Amino acid sequence: MTTVSTSNPPASTPSNTEVTVVKAHRGWVAVNFAEVWRYRELLFFLALRDIKVRYKQTVLGAAWAMLQPLMVMVVFSVLFGLLMDRKPTIAGIPYGISTFCALVPWQLFAASLSQAGNSLVNNRHLITKVYFPRLLTPSAPVLAAGVDFVIAFGVLILMIAGYHFFDSSYQFQFSWGLLLLPVFTLTAAMTALGAALWLSALNALYRDFRYTITFLVQLWMYATPVVYTAGSIHEKLNPKHADLIMTIYSVNPMVGVVEGFRWAMLGTDAPQPGIFVVSFCVMAFTLWSGMYYFKRMERHFADLV
Repeated sequence: MTTVSTSNPPASTPSNTEVTVVKAHRGWVAVNFAEVWRYRELLFFLALRDIKVRYKQTVLGAAWAMLQPLMVMVVFSVLFGLLMDRKPTIAGIPYGISTFCALVPWQLFAASLSQAGNSLVNNRHLITKVYFPRLLTPSAPVLAAGVDFVIAFGVLILMIAGYHFFDSSYQFQFSWGLLLLPVFTLTAAMTALGAALWLSALNALYRDFRYTITFLVQLWMYATPVVYTAGSIHEKLNPKHADLIMTIYSVNPMVGVVEGFRWAMLGTDAPQPGIFVVSFCVMAFTLWSGMYYFKRMERHFADLV
């Protein structure tokens, strides 16, 4: 949709009133960021609504934000402890810390993608009744997922401090990589938003995509070094082709996010710069193409949701 404002309203409209005419567009149209900014209060309202709905009439409330990654960490710690002689972790880093550190940005991505991918269908009562920039609909769940991220990040800090205090063999060292944590966090959120723009638009047109979202999130997790490390893959590869294969592997933008998060928080060896570059470029392309496709399909949403 495009909006055109005019200072010459119809005769029946009160004076000094600006009228906004909404016109359907065809073809590829860029996102009107100025219009999105004008509706920023609605974005925060939708995000706040999602947060309230998520925790309303729940027993544990916001505790689910830390229980989910904790349960995943425990399950895989037991699983790898029973089935493998050596857990796929970084030397000198406890497996629980390594896995939970990766789960913090992953849960931000997974929750954002799952909720935003279904956002158009879930908000059909708004889309069919009033006009607002439809881009806000998948953006609000991403913003709301930031609350869970902050809670889980706080738990990660406590876990690191606990290991450091009770286990003298574990020495945690801060590094300048901590300054890049906002970059990795933003990359995870923008990757989720870019993928969600594609999936939410497709889900509005073809309802069977709602089942694809759940499957995609599960598959994406195992394709990301969350319960294992990228180093555990690298050491299994032929040294002649290892760097090339890892660069191709980093086409998954969450590889750079998760490995960067471990490096920044745990002081591990810095991953290859190429991994970050490839992951960031793929994220940018996914977000850019998702916005254009979303805008192209926008005129159909009210009729199909």
